Amino acid sequence: MSNVKIYFYGGVGHVTGANFILEEMREGKTFRLMIDCGLVQGGAKERAKNHEPFPYTPRDIDALIVTHGHMDHIGRIPKLVKDGFRGAIYSTEATSEIVVPMFDDQLNLMQIGLKEYGEKPLFNESDVAMTLSLWNTRSYYKPFDIGPFSVLFKDAGHILGSVIARITYEKTHIVFTGDLGNSPAPFLRDTDEIDDATYMVMESVYGDRNHEDSSLRTEKLKKSIQESIEKKGTLLIPAFSLERTQIILYEINNLVESGEIPNIPVFLDSPLAIKITEIYRKYTSDFKEGVQEQIAKGDEIFNFPNLEFTASIKDSAQIHKTPSPKIIIAGSGMSYGGRILSHEEKYLSDARNTILFVGYQASGSLGRQIQEGKKEIVVSEKRIPVRAHIESIMSYSSHKDSDGLLSFVEKSVSTLKKVFVVMGEPKSSMFLAQRIRDYLGVEAVAPEEGKSVSVDF
Repeated sequence: MSNVKIYFYGGVGHVTGANFILEEMREGKTFRLMIDCGLVQGGAKERAKNHEPFPYTPRDIDALIVTHGHMDHIGRIPKLVKDGFRGAIYSTEATSEIVVPMFDDQLNLMQIGLKEYGEKPLFNESDVAMTLSLWNTRSYYKPFDIGPFSVLFKDAGHILGSVIARITYEKTHIVFTGDLGNSPAPFLRDTDEIDDATYMVMESVYGDRNHEDSSLRTEKLKKSIQESIEKKGTLLIPAFSLERTQIILYEINNLVESGEIPNIPVFLDSPLAIKITEIYRKYTSDFKEGVQEQIAKGDEIFNFPNLEFTASIKDSAQIHKTPSPKIIIAGSGMSYGGRILSHEEKYLSDARNTILFVGYQASGSLGRQIQEGKKEIVVSEKRIPVRAHIESIMSYSSHKDSDGLLSFVEKSVSTLKKVFVVMGEPKSSMFLAQRIRDYLGVEAVAPEEGKSVSVDF
């Protein structure tokens, strides 16, 4: 007689910090498979949660599946290893490459946090080295076994290497969606369908709202660029180094090559984004066919005239000497840290300039404060008036919106017993759960953090 439970330890009640465990107990023996172990992101209150002890014993976890390389899904894995975890880690090959610069960047950010705020680092270089030594790669669409479970990776279409993990146990399919892509995306393949899920643990970042028409996003980007040129201003784009930056580069490349915008200086001011972009260039076989054909014809989709990669701090400082109009793409995407802060300090007080948000801004983050219209912000202990124009293009989100999430669930409506709605702010998760119940007639709940549920067969 076996007993299987799902535990919800993170990514519950908020968007970030994904952390789930699928546990099997049989004949007195327990096997624990973890899915993701991410950072809680946002303001100081949210980040403090990362330093709390895990609510389980890390050495008792037998294996870990990583759905993709964003820090809110991988950021506490080295801490898990530091605290005793020694099981195998599984992801796609692309994700295994992406996590290397992501962890390296986090090490640097933690040193800054220690110096400026006295925040104790979560882990060190040796913990990262041990983490990488435990890593294993698996391909899409090829089932493999982890203990008593059979696992199939399908393409989530969210970022390069992202997966939906369909975990099978005695003909019961338990699906962990990770983050689901906002298909059709500019160059990634569309999200794969799942039509046989028995249980589903699914994201809900945009569970309570829909994106604007994706066909308009390039026009809005073009308009923001054109208006910055007319005002002789600077266009700031806080962008996540992983995926969002590559999308923006691709879009600007197409606008430049088509002659829809003139050649003006564009700076990619993020060492991490530069490294990630090189990984994207390596895995173009994961792109949709039309984009692969574009590349085959000689188009370097992440490069165009007047684009400069500023890897060093010295090169970054020189950006301010370049006359406007110009575009600066810099991390972090939520203005939590990184080089975007120095640019916000420099440019936000000038009404000729524009700050363009192209991704989700977590509650409590500096980006959310600016996006919501705060008239004054604090950067490096300096009070900066916000006079710059504020724009947002949410259709660049790499997450499905409410309708897209509902449609994803609908494909399994004939087999589903229950949906657990996670990885969203409470109002978003509860709204989506209600929509699933009302529109599809499937039981759906927003679980509580630290709680578990039993899986029926």
